Amino acid sequence: MKEAKSVFNKLYSRFSPTTKTMNILLLGFKESGDVTSVELFYHEMIRRGFKPNIVTYNIRIDSYCKRGRFLDGLKLVEEMEQANCLPTLKTLTTLIHGAGIAHNTTYAQQLFDEIPKRNLLPDSGVYNALMNAFIRSRDIDSATKLMDEMEANNLLHDNITFHTMFSGLMKSTGIDGVLELYHKMISRNFVPKSETVVMLMKLFCKNHEVDDAMGFWRYLIDKGYCPHSHAVDVLVRSLCSHGRVEEAFECSLQILERGRHLSKTCFRVLERHLEMGNEDKLKKLNKMIKNLQTVIPPSKGHASGISSVI
Repeated sequence: MKEAKSVFNKLYSRFSPTTKTMNILLLGFKESGDVTSVELFYHEMIRRGFKPNIVTYNIRIDSYCKRGRFLDGLKLVEEMEQANCLPTLKTLTTLIHGAGIAHNTTYAQQLFDEIPKRNLLPDSGVYNALMNAFIRSRDIDSATKLMDEMEANNLLHDNITFHTMFSGLMKSTGIDGVLELYHKMISRNFVPKSETVVMLMKLFCKNHEVDDAMGFWRYLIDKGYCPHSHAVDVLVRSLCSHGRVEEAFECSLQILERGRHLSKTCFRVLERHLEMGNEDKLKKLNKMIKNLQTVIPPSKGHASGISSVI
């Protein structure tokens, strides 16, 4: 924040900054999470003769909404319109998200219904925002209907769509509801991002759905995706605890073959189980770890191998 103020003073003393420049600085204040500083800086902009644009208002609205002050953000819409700045789809999406944070699904739905009235076309982002609002209020049925509506309107489900629905289903219907959506996602050849992969892997393993966890692993590998180390750790521990050490070993090899380090946690689990019955596999794993280190040095938390089996 101090740096932003310093930049502002230097800019203003040397040449006339544009509204775009001021918006960038305003965004910096917003990212600090300090609504008061955002408003103080905004009014300083106005005092010095800058005319706010739609970006300026969107930043202010987002600042309020992210701090749980949805109604304060909503009041800015009237101020925008008085300044001849018509709300955009981004404005409404931000407000819907803010309504969700405030657990006000009534306002969220009303804002969503404003979209066609303002001659705007909804996109996946605004659907995701409303879906998130329903999920926060534990209204899984409305969220599910919204997902179906997206399909009817030819809007693709993205990672945020799936992650939001999975998190909601985990809290409401449990593993059964998640599995139904999971199989739907897989049937569409969709590859989720790391956060969703880890979440699903944890859920499968916690519920002893090891076959589904392994099926998910193979699906990701076949798609050319190298799972996050947290997902690997969870899967390896689960496989070993169910006596499926051979599969745990193969998963670890696949990670190393793709130039990714194993975590210390993962290696210790394998070491403990492989020492009891297959020292050759442990030696192979250790050799691959050592070879990888000559190309990509391990960072903190990565396995460095063991000296006793070299």
